[in-house]
Amino acid sequence: MTAETTPVATRRGVMPEPTTPDAPDRRSWFADTWTVMVRELRPVAREPFNLVFGLVQPLVFLGLFGPLLAGSLGDTGVLGPDVWQWFVPAILVMLTLFGSSTTGANLQLEMQTGAHERLLVTPLPRSSQLVGRSLKEMVPIVAQAVVIVLVMLPFGFALHGTGAVLGLLLLGVLGVGLGSLSYTLALAVRSQEWMFWAVQQTVLFPAMILSGMLLPLENGPGWMQVAARANPVAYVVDAERALFAGEVWSSTVAWGWVAALLTAAVGLAAGVRAISRSTD
Repeated sequence: MTAETTPVATRRGVMPEPTTPDAPDRRSWFADTWTVMVRELRPVAREPFNLVFGLVQPLVFLGLFGPLLAGSLGDTGVLGPDVWQWFVPAILVMLTLFGSSTTGANLQLEMQTGAHERLLVTPLPRSSQLVGRSLKEMVPIVAQAVVIVLVMLPFGFALHGTGAVLGLLLLGVLGVGLGSLSYTLALAVRSQEWMFWAVQQTVLFPAMILSGMLLPLENGPGWMQVAARANPVAYVVDAERALFAGEVWSSTVAWGWVAALLTAAVGLAAGVRAISRSTD
C-alpha cells in the first residue's frame, strides 16, 4: 500500500489556487510621482540651511535695492503709490527664477555618483521621476515666499488674502516649469557642469531684466519692450503684482496664468522626453 499523497486542501474539497509567475505589481502613476517628490524633499528637510541660504539674495535686494528704488522712482509715480507693493511681488518671482533654474545641478551630481542610474532601473516610470522632481520645487518656493511676505509686513506691505494665496500658487506653477527645464538642461549636457551653468546664466539674467522686476520697462527702448512681450516671466511678474494688490479677476492675472501654465507644460514635456531617452 502506498501512502495517500493528495494535499489536505484537496481532500477537504478545496482546490488549491494555481501557482503563476509573479505578476507585476499594479502601481499608480500618481503614487509613484508622490514617492519621488517625497524622496526629493527629504534632503531639504534634513538640511534646511539651503532654504535659509536661498533667502539671502532676495532679502539683500529688498534691503538695499528697495530703498534706492523708492528714493529714485517713488516720488515720480511711475511705480504707483506704494513702492513695496510693486517691488515685493517681483522679488518673489526672482526667488522662483533663481531657485528653480539651478535645480538641474543636483541631478548632475546624482549622475556623477550613480544615484540617477540606479533610479532609472527601478520600477518607477521615468515620467513620474521627472514630474515628482519638478513638483518638489513648489514646496521650498512657497515656503520661502511666505517668509519674505511676513518679513515685509511690518514695513507697510499690504496683504490681500485671496490674491496672496493665488499668487503663491502661481509661483509654484512657474517653479514646476522652470525646474523641469533645468532638469532637461542637466540631462542634455550630462556631466559637463560648465555647460549647464553657462546656459543657465545666459538665459537667467536676460529673462530677469526683460521681465521688469527690477525697473519698469515702460520708458525703455522699443526693442526692449518688444523683447519683454516675448518673455513669459514678464507676464507672471505683472500678474503677481496684480494678485498681491487684490486684483484676482483682471486680464493681467489671466495672462500670467497662461504664461505660467505654458511654461510648465513645455518644461514637463521636454523633461519627460529627455528622461525617457536617458540611459545613464
